[in-house]
Amino acid sequence: MESDKPLAYFLHVKPVKILTSLRSGPKYVTLIAKEVDITYSHAIKLLDIFNELGLVEFEEKGRIKMVKLTDSGEEIARLFDTLLSKLSRMKKIK
Repeated sequence: MESDKPLAYFLHVKPVKILTSLRSGPKYVTLIAKEVDITYSHAIKLLDIFNELGLVEFEEKGRIKMVKLTDSGEEIARLFDTLLSKLSRMKKIK
């Protein structure tokens, strides 16, 4: 089941929010953590995984890390945005 491991990260809200938040352009890790409401260390852990999967790239500016989506990351983030949009329009179950 090791091949299912990347899938596990996308079944949680915070990792999806990280990817979709990066669609607006490169950001500092601290800003991503603040926007998604997670700790800096949790953000780094998830972003390192996304980097290994080829979804994000890091650019160091001194001591500060900037993060941006790769082409694959942009495609997946766009698909998540589409999915989230469709899910938000669904009727609520009573």
